[in-house]
Amino acid sequence: MNYRQIGSTDLKVSELSFGTWAIGGSWGTTNDQESLKALDYAMGEGVNFFDTADVYGDGHSEELLAKATKGRHSEIHIATKFCRAGDIHDPKTYSMESVTKYCEDSLRRLEREQLDLFQIHCPPIEILQDGQVFEVLDRLKEQGKIRYYGVSVETVEEGLLCLNNPNVSSLQVIFNLFRQKPLDELFPKAKEQGVGILARVPLASGLLTGKFKANAKFEADDHRNFNRDGAAFNVGETFAGLEFAKGVDLSNQLGWIADGRGNMTRAALKWILEHDAISSVIPGFKTVKQVQDNLKALDAKDFTAEELDKLANFYQQEVHPAIRGPY
Repeated sequence: MNYRQIGSTDLKVSELSFGTWAIGGSWGTTNDQESLKALDYAMGEGVNFFDTADVYGDGHSEELLAKATKGRHSEIHIATKFCRAGDIHDPKTYSMESVTKYCEDSLRRLEREQLDLFQIHCPPIEILQDGQVFEVLDRLKEQGKIRYYGVSVETVEEGLLCLNNPNVSSLQVIFNLFRQKPLDELFPKAKEQGVGILARVPLASGLLTGKFKANAKFEADDHRNFNRDGAAFNVGETFAGLEFAKGVDLSNQLGWIADGRGNMTRAALKWILEHDAISSVIPGFKTVKQVQDNLKALDAKDFTAEELDKLANFYQQEVHPAIRGPY
């Protein structure tokens, strides 16, 4: 396992880590015992960083992480997120009183005394423009409840806005072969300012595994069913903003990336890891097998300069025009 710094913080995390949305809920059927086995396996392989949120299964993923990391708080870093349990458009959601409660509730569920990284969970841009929430987070930092804070954003514009605040330590962004826009301006500026990048939705909700057919069905409580067109939250969080059938077609056209790399999953993760602005890539998982497969991306062969150019052109010509919603 290789480790990278989250920006200018003293958090050194596994370059391939894991997000826990799937084991919390909204990704179909889960099994807590399998989730705990998968978490334990990942840690045994050197993974020391996990991303979660208070709304993943209404706190369930945080509770699972508490069980999995018991007695290992000093060696396993956890990032969680807040605001979406309330009205994200109401300024009161970002008040000292509200944010303190979100923080303390997460600390209780995680069974920790301090959060390594506390992230605002995809707030509206007007909240970021107002900026008062950053003052609240500065106070929580002074109180010792959190070590660092960051923002999970939906768009490049939001990310650039966050970089105006000198105390933002990380940005969590949707970044994958189907979402390359952050490369142009956001990543260079973040790197220059010592702000870490956490790459979420790295497999485009599974599209980049190459396993889906255009007629695939998903369970009723899976966001790939109820949010495929952005009915519940930002459309970009599901299939990277692509219409599903179009995404399957584009994925089929990318099948060549698996050559010499085992499969598309490993290749897609490897491509992300080759960008030095990335602090960590955080794919989701529900089983030990998925964790094992994702970790094999670390040993996949590098992309050649010609392959990288081909992928950049493919994104510009075929993918970018098909993405829905602001990003």
